[in-house]
Amino acid sequence: MRLFAAILSLVLLAVATAVPAGAQATPPSVKGLFLLTDYPAITVRPGTTTTVNLKLRNYGQPPERFALSVEGVPAGWTVTILGGGQPVAAAMVASDDSTALQLRLDVPESAAMGTTQNLTVSAKGQSTQVTLPVAVTLAKDLPAKLSIKAQLPSLRGTSKSSFEFQMEIKNDSGRNLVVSLGAQAPRNFETSFTEQYGSQELSSIPIDAGQSKTVKLKVRPPSTTGANRYPVSVKASAEDASADTSVALEITGQPQLNITGRDGVLSGKAEAGKESTIPIIVANNGTAPADEIALSSSAPSGWKIEFEPKTLDQIAPGQNKEAQVRVTPPEKAIAGDYSPTFTATSRGEAASTQFRVAVSTSTLWGAAGVGIIGVALLILVGAVARFGRR
Repeated sequence: MRLFAAILSLVLLAVATAVPAGAQATPPSVKGLFLLTDYPAITVRPGTTTTVNLKLRNYGQPPERFALSVEGVPAGWTVTILGGGQPVAAAMVASDDSTALQLRLDVPESAAMGTTQNLTVSAKGQSTQVTLPVAVTLAKDLPAKLSIKAQLPSLRGTSKSSFEFQMEIKNDSGRNLVVSLGAQAPRNFETSFTEQYGSQELSSIPIDAGQSKTVKLKVRPPSTTGANRYPVSVKASAEDASADTSVALEITGQPQLNITGRDGVLSGKAEAGKESTIPIIVANNGTAPADEIALSSSAPSGWKIEFEPKTLDQIAPGQNKEAQVRVTPPEKAIAGDYSPTFTATSRGEAASTQFRVAVSTSTLWGAAGVGIIGVALLILVGAVARFGRR
């Protein structure tokens, strides 16, 4: 046990001596007021307006009011300090906090190209004053440059689908741009641009220098579009810059059912209490086969309607098949026209059509009715003859 304790002590002593002196010392904390910017030397084109982002940072000092000013402004220039989007002359920053400011430069078009102007931004309080030098060189801006990229350049769906492409547009220019959006799609295809997380349609979008934004391109094909691959060209443009890319719609076939009668006749005849047969034609006018087509009906109460067959196996695009509808009106049905509805359904695709069925009653009931009316007339005539003499 003593031997183990001795070894442990030696190990701890070796570890302690391996750590350099002062390695665990805490670095001195930063205190004071600082006026900062990410880019203290910039290039500006004459005749333009440029904004430089500033930050007034307070490390461990009491809150204080600081007067703001700019020195070294050339003649003809307009230099403004902005805070919260409006001109300000002073700022107050809390302890261990910062206040965002902007230095707006309006450079006249007559300013000499190739020169550098040194501006000094100052923040002066009762006990502290800080300055920030900003060098402004007058030269031509880099030409505008745009890039556009689709996150998913190819989408698949049916002609009833709404295709949405996420488009990322980047402004690689040295200045802010308003980017116009456009898309060229096949004839009768509908296209529109919307916000990434909204439904507001866009024709253009502002993008800050060096930043990117994502928009949605919505493409809706006509419902009659056949199965194929359809390209769509997308273009973003601003000033003298443009960028384009292409996306594609992979449209799969879609069945489209239709019900009619033989030779286009949507009517038939039936007798009350008796079964009659009406032929119907189920056609597929779509671009894909229709499978397992179920036939059903909706008719007045008491009617009996059966299909032969009840299900059609498959109808190829542009083809049709015939089925027989066995219709039996109730025995006590009143003679007249009725409109049962026949429906064909195949995996979400459905078609319905009303047929006019003229229902007649049995001739036996007609003869009985005539006999009853005749007997009633005879009784009436006899009564008149008998009681009329009195």
